[in-house]
Amino acid sequence: MNRPAIWGRGARAVGGSTDRAFELALIARIGAGDLSAFEQLYRRFHPRLTRFLLSVTHRPTIVEEALNDTMVVIWEKAGAYRGESKLATWIFAIAYRKALKALQRQDVPVEAGAIDEDETYEPAPDETLGRSQSHRRLIEAMAQLSADHRAVIDLTYFHELHYRDIAVVMGCPVDTVKTRMFHARRKLRALMAGDREDWLWDG
Repeated sequence: MNRPAIWGRGARAVGGSTDRAFELALIARIGAGDLSAFEQLYRRFHPRLTRFLLSVTHRPTIVEEALNDTMVVIWEKAGAYRGESKLATWIFAIAYRKALKALQRQDVPVEAGAIDEDETYEPAPDETLGRSQSHRRLIEAMAQLSADHRAVIDLTYFHELHYRDIAVVMGCPVDTVKTRMFHARRKLRALMAGDREDWLWDG
């Protein structure tokens, strides 16, 4: 089976929630070598995977490499997907492993503030300056967490995965995910003193 070409950053996202039956049909088509199905899946997951990989690695220069590696694995292993977990969970698990491998190859410590603010975040004119500043401080604070802690925060708050799904993604017990979340929140509290955002501190 030939590998498909990996599209560039210009691919557009497909909005809306993913229907499980559609997901199963889509991944089955990919497993059978359907390039159009692969392109559909790429457009669906490209924005989410880019954000996740950027959050975990905090190195924009390796995000596209890790994303392409992830998509190659999806293309080659689609036939092995049996629906035991959500498709998104399966895909994020692949991306997480590729992100860690990319970081190991770089072997360079991540510096705080090395990441630009998410380009898709454009506050409306009527939003307060304080909210924009809090968002920026959160991004900067997350840069000081470990890759594991960034992954837990990102998957929970920005991708709305449950702990059991995050455990599958990270290949660890649910209790480990909870422990990582506890320590990640505690460090963020210290780093963001005065920015007590309810959505982050609840739970």
